Amino acid sequence: MRRIGVVVNPIAGMGGRVGLKGTDGKVEEAIERGAEPRAPDRAREALTALREAGEGVALVTYGSVMGEDVAREAGFDPEVVGRPDGGVGDTGPADTREAVRAFVEAGVDLILFVGGDGTAVDVAETLEECDAETPILGVPAGVKVYSAVFAVTPRAAGEVAATFDRVEAAEVNDIDEDDYREGEVRTDLRAVARVPVDDRRQASKQLGGGTVEGIAEGFAATVEEGRTYVLGPGSTVGAIKEELGFEGSPLGVDVWRDGEVLVRDAAESDILGALGEDNTVVVSPIGGQGFIFGRGNQQISPAVIRQSEIEVVASRRKLDGTGVLRVDTGDSELDDELRGWMRVRIGRVEKRLVEVV
Repeated sequence: MRRIGVVVNPIAGMGGRVGLKGTDGKVEEAIERGAEPRAPDRAREALTALREAGEGVALVTYGSVMGEDVAREAGFDPEVVGRPDGGVGDTGPADTREAVRAFVEAGVDLILFVGGDGTAVDVAETLEECDAETPILGVPAGVKVYSAVFAVTPRAAGEVAATFDRVEAAEVNDIDEDDYREGEVRTDLRAVARVPVDDRRQASKQLGGGTVEGIAEGFAATVEEGRTYVLGPGSTVGAIKEELGFEGSPLGVDVWRDGEVLVRDAAESDILGALGEDNTVVVSPIGGQGFIFGRGNQQISPAVIRQSEIEVVASRRKLDGTGVLRVDTGDSELDDELRGWMRVRIGRVEKRLVEVV
């Protein structure tokens, strides 16, 4: 029996037809302009398709307008794991996040959410906070639908939820609605989520990426106490070194932990001697080539890599010029282990999935 958690953002998309280009912070104005809830109809269509496509499906929902009402209208007798404090216009991101936490505790096999990119961010970020790998799938109901976690239509969402058998990683993007209203579209990658593999899921519309300064600031904000950082050569990683408070060797490898430079311009033996229990190697691909290991940073040897996590940082422009990442560590077995999809930090919070070939 497949257990599917359903949560509906009842205000999603209300601002679209009345010209507000979104509903974030604009619910009262949308209602004043005559906007009517759009998400319940989209949810009902998806759940009807779900019921028709899957006999072995049990529905877990959040209460009243956030899932229960439309689930019953679609012919389900759902398990209700919580309720919002208010009705349409009174619910918010905190309710969505609480619903996701309840779904995780209930052990659902998929979270089917109804909304736009803001709702997708709430769902994906909450799963990351819960350290949960529950797949998600979006029923498109918002004005902004830039993420690759949405089905192409509500009916497709219901059918995919009932029948999928494989999952993959996909991007969750969002844009600033105030900029959007002024005619500027800038997307930020906010999370990466597991989603059903199916051609009826839309492609990502990520358009932008952050600056090198943003990369450095974002990385510095994630630094963990007690973790040893092996910082490779290049200007992008150099900006990170500067953000951490020291002038690194531009063409060499530096080792840093808890505010202290342990080794500057290190050789392999120096790095191995400085490693601790938790280690992260930070590298940036060579422009035009895409190599992250084996070109200009041979000090970061297979022995170092095998004891470390890897973080790749790069500007969007550099990635556009390379297309893929490459490795040539001198250890063919390690090279095979490194191949596949890797998250690359391209801004303060933005990351992109890039293939290592």
